[in-house]
Amino acid sequence: MVFRVDSSTQIGAGHLIRCLALAEDMLERKMSVSFICRNLPGNFIKFLRAKKIPVILLSSSIISPKKSSNKYFEKPFLLQKEDALETISALNNLRPDWLIVDHYEIDIVWEQTMRSYCSQLMVIDDLVTRQHDCDILLNQNKTLTDYKSYKNLVPLACRVLLGPSFALLRKEFQILRQKKIIRNRFLQQFLVFFTAGNDQGETLKAMKGLAIFNKAKQVNIVIGKENPDIIAIKSMCSEQKWGFHCQIDYMPKLIAEADFVIGSGGSSNWERCALGVPALIVILAENQVNIAKTLVASGAVINLGWNANLQAMDYAKSLNAITAHQIIFMAEKAYQLVDAKGAERVVEILADKENTK
Repeated sequence: MVFRVDSSTQIGAGHLIRCLALAEDMLERKMSVSFICRNLPGNFIKFLRAKKIPVILLSSSIISPKKSSNKYFEKPFLLQKEDALETISALNNLRPDWLIVDHYEIDIVWEQTMRSYCSQLMVIDDLVTRQHDCDILLNQNKTLTDYKSYKNLVPLACRVLLGPSFALLRKEFQILRQKKIIRNRFLQQFLVFFTAGNDQGETLKAMKGLAIFNKAKQVNIVIGKENPDIIAIKSMCSEQKWGFHCQIDYMPKLIAEADFVIGSGGSSNWERCALGVPALIVILAENQVNIAKTLVASGAVINLGWNANLQAMDYAKSLNAITAHQIIFMAEKAYQLVDAKGAERVVEILADKENTK
């Protein structure tokens, strides 16, 4: 199995973390796994190498100076055909059973180029904005009711896997979930995490809201090392005697310790739900809207809406308005939504499809 995925402090570690969840399950089954990643500034490759997973680094130069074609992300535009040729070279005549791609700038152009160099191809998608040529497509953030969204975007024979039952979570979440931790109903231990990339100032804003709330006994703040507010965040953590965590790989432990999470509407919510942790979320990007709708409909979170419309006082008011009954209700709904077995399900499907092709 070969993964083509990029991550950096600019775009966050989400792609790599969910691919790592798949890879770890594959390794447990004695499957061969390797990653092909572009050498972007602030990448998270060390997490893979710490797991002794082979990583082939592509250069950081195959990008266009123009803006991304993807309206959700302000980053350089990947030149797909050039990237495909470099990926082919990196494969070094290896023809993987599965080539798994998780990348916001890769679509049918890249995939058609790679078709002759792998047995089967899987795409992990969030956006539902691009055509793909693949055998399996996974979108953990869409529900079954959204199946028609992919009607003209994937081949007829493509198997589409949708919803949080396929959420790709690392094995630690399964282990911690089995303990069924009872949450404190009085909001005493908080975890604040929006993104490992640029949080648009939201971490600092939420911290100020927590300070106004002034009822938390323990607070852990998690950011990426390129956060523009890192100095101010670290200083405020010191003043408030809160935990400061930068570029970490022990998020499951912090989630398990929390009574409540404040964060974005992104796919990291599936991790929180797996451990039955209620959350207050805000929307940082368009691709988080559908996730937030699913979470609100399930009763697992409170959604404050778009971050640009919020002030620190909005966080404080929302926290003060939450009742003990709400906390218990949200925790149970979150726990029911995600069972942390998504990676297992996907690997089983890949293995079955490989055996029956």
